[in-house]
Amino acid sequence: MTLFTDDDRPAPLPDGGRIAPSRRTIVGWVAIAVAVVLAIVLALAPAPFVIEQPGPVFNTLGTDQAVGSPPSGDAKPLISIPSKTTYPTGGSLDLLTVSVVGNPDQSPSWWNIIQAWFDPSRAVTPIDEVFPPGTTTEQSNAANAALMVDSQQDAIAAALNQLGYHFPQAVAVKQLLPGTPAAKVLKTGDEITSVNGESIESVAALRKAVNANGTGKAAEIGIVRDGAASTVSITPTETQGQVVLGIGAGMDYTFPFDVNIELNNVGGPSAGQMFALGIIDKLTPDKLNGGKKVAGTGTIDNVGTIGPIGGIRQKMYAARDTGGASYFLAPASNCDEVTGHIPAGLHVFAVKTLKDSLAVLQAVSSGSSTAKLPTCPAS
Repeated sequence: MTLFTDDDRPAPLPDGGRIAPSRRTIVGWVAIAVAVVLAIVLALAPAPFVIEQPGPVFNTLGTDQAVGSPPSGDAKPLISIPSKTTYPTGGSLDLLTVSVVGNPDQSPSWWNIIQAWFDPSRAVTPIDEVFPPGTTTEQSNAANAALMVDSQQDAIAAALNQLGYHFPQAVAVKQLLPGTPAAKVLKTGDEITSVNGESIESVAALRKAVNANGTGKAAEIGIVRDGAASTVSITPTETQGQVVLGIGAGMDYTFPFDVNIELNNVGGPSAGQMFALGIIDKLTPDKLNGGKKVAGTGTIDNVGTIGPIGGIRQKMYAARDTGGASYFLAPASNCDEVTGHIPAGLHVFAVKTLKDSLAVLQAVSSGSSTAKLPTCPAS
């Protein structure tokens, strides 16, 4: 501020030319400084979320090394079938993973969360959805490792069934829940062969049959115990909105030959579909994909039913950006998460069964039109 005399010449300020800042100005600057410090502290503070982002990609027709990683002398075939004739393959049938940033012991900062929020290839998820309360990181990893083992067995079964092999396979009681009607009449290891006279060939078929029976009336369950067949009556109950017997069911297989799958440090059941396709490709003379790059995801059961998975948006980006795929096989039940989020240049097909996936690969291989094949709409 400048003062002028009546002759328009500047007059000296009383304090020698400086104006002392007002109290309001000082308070304002202090408030700004405090706000900045608080913002920094909050940005660096841990958030109750994890970040899901595209993870490593593995070609089921290649080795156990991630796509794009430096070559290693100790790489092993991801799928090997030592006692059977296998055939040359080409291109890729990529399985996809999701990397989770954060866990109950160390969660991302709010600044990390804000950055991820604006990145379409990443997702922000409440930590309790990925790591249920009371579950440690080690327990979660162990559970996912077990799911991976089961998915590999189911994929082998689906592939061999598709190829016409015959082998023993049965739905078995793996766990009994205390206090349920099933615990009184079933034993761990019992094979379940039918429900109300309907033959049961998969865990999914068992769930469907029990649900159709409903609660309030007994279901007639055909079982085999120690080689002897019998029928028992169990009245299903309702738990968390689902009709259940009160058992943990799984599959028992006796395969006609060994199929080895090498994939370490990857958990969960979502690679089942691509394992099955990789096995079929190796056991058949023609290249399923015509030598082209195809990626996909989805659980699978022994009869070839493809089920939904998590992290599909991140997997689509991994398929395109890491694997270089143009074609993507997605579970039809995931289409609601796919539509409107498909990366440019990726064509997504909606599949419900292994036969659907083989139909897509046949079209891709032959170069014929895919216009009539089910897809997840782009928008």
